[in-house]
Amino acid sequence: MLKNLKELFDQLIAPAVESPQAGEHALQLATAVLLVEVMRADPEMTDAEREVVGDALRKTFVLSPDESDVLFDRAARISREATDFFTFTSRVNESFSMQQKVDMIEAMWRVAYADGNLDAHENHVMRRIGDLLHVPQGAYANAKMRARDTPPAP
Repeated sequence: MLKNLKELFDQLIAPAVESPQAGEHALQLATAVLLVEVMRADPEMTDAEREVVGDALRKTFVLSPDESDVLFDRAARISREATDFFTFTSRVNESFSMQQKVDMIEAMWRVAYADGNLDAHENHVMRRIGDLLHVPQGAYANAKMRARDTPPAP
């Protein structure tokens, strides 16, 4: 467990001189963990939710299906041991524009709606992440409505 926590901090806390590739990997991992956190907020995780997470990762970071699967598995492992969202949201805040953060919130809402049921805990997790990402309330609400009103991809 301590090894996993050290790995988490090593990956998310930027060293004094961080290569662009290492920074991109840390951003991908932080984004994936937040998406997985929304998925885990629902007591019953479904294949539909996992597919929406993978789709969001592939679109956001232009990843292959294999790369998104590896990233998802790593994020799921880290998510189980995480104690807060700040480490992940701070990485996203450092790197994403406001539009990218709004797009990410919409992708997270798609995860929450993927199983056809919005759980109260999912709603709570989304509110906390939206606040930590400093997404304005109007943009947050619009992202939620777009996700709710967009049918899942076949």
